[in-house]
Amino acid sequence: MAQHENLSVVLYKKHDLRLEKRPVPEPGPKEVLLKIDSVGICGSDVHYWQNGGIGDFVLKQPMVLGHEASGTVLKVGSGVQHLQAGDRVAIEPGIPREIDEYCRTGRYNLSPTIFFSATPPDDGNLCRYNTHDASYCYKLPESVSFEEGALIEPLSVAIHACRRGGVTIGSKVFILGAGPIGLVNLLVSKAMGASQIVICDLSPNRLEKAKQMGASVTVTVERSVGAKELGQKVKQALGGAMPDISIECTGAEFCVQAGVFATKSGGVLVLVGMGKSSTNIPVLDLIIREIDIRAVFRYCNTWPVAVDMLASKKIDVKPLVTHRFPLEEALEAFETTKKGVGIKVMLKCDPNNQDP
Repeated sequence: MAQHENLSVVLYKKHDLRLEKRPVPEPGPKEVLLKIDSVGICGSDVHYWQNGGIGDFVLKQPMVLGHEASGTVLKVGSGVQHLQAGDRVAIEPGIPREIDEYCRTGRYNLSPTIFFSATPPDDGNLCRYNTHDASYCYKLPESVSFEEGALIEPLSVAIHACRRGGVTIGSKVFILGAGPIGLVNLLVSKAMGASQIVICDLSPNRLEKAKQMGASVTVTVERSVGAKELGQKVKQALGGAMPDISIECTGAEFCVQAGVFATKSGGVLVLVGMGKSSTNIPVLDLIIREIDIRAVFRYCNTWPVAVDMLASKKIDVKPLVTHRFPLEEALEAFETTKKGVGIKVMLKCDPNNQDP
């Protein structure tokens, strides 16, 4: 591998993002060496770059960014049976380090010692070559592109959120926020059988995209409108009904409050967006109307179903990608994401394959 240069996007500290050449790693017995193809930029990547941390996850040493990734297996470790060189794979970024109670109960995303790509101190996949635990690399069928493979990560957030919320045939769903996570929740809600899906956002462009991707009704949020009023607007949009499930994808206090007011009595409010460490919520309304609040942290057990949904064309994530940059232009790609133009910015890490 000596002839290969492992160009990597490394965050040194707040506002200090660099492109640098790192050594090509060797896979351990249970790992594979991957030639990374496509990596999506996530809001959390931008947040680390701008703030140097998210909550308790604080950058203390240089870290490679990127956790929405796909690539090709170049080399397999001695103990790897199910993959071989040439396999195209989607990469699940969260790997349990130990089999604790959370792993035993199938909720490994809650394991306190989990490895997670591009969360301090663990390096991510925004590089030409990386190693990864082979058990968390999932083969992509020919019909699923590398970009779709990279988008399985945000898609997984939505699968986990919709499962937590109990979305099923006939559900009325309200999604707060039409960014990438709001839009994948729209796609998954629809695939799981939701009959009506209302989505709100400040941006008319994003709402237009949501309409194209299958939203029943869109609601434009005006900054002058209160949370209770937004709840009323959603009720009007549903012809007097209220959503069974609201999925909050922004982390904004206003949206959490609106989620409570909009959800029908006995319904569920799913919190996906990460905002401030504390938020004021209308708790009396919540109690009187018995609304369940369910939190979502990443995902677990979602990659196989996501691969199947993409392969069977039940879900089309391709419209989410609005910008593409070669790895060498990563800094420009991050600036584009920060400005909030488009939906999903994709970095192409293989200089020989810049195709969608």
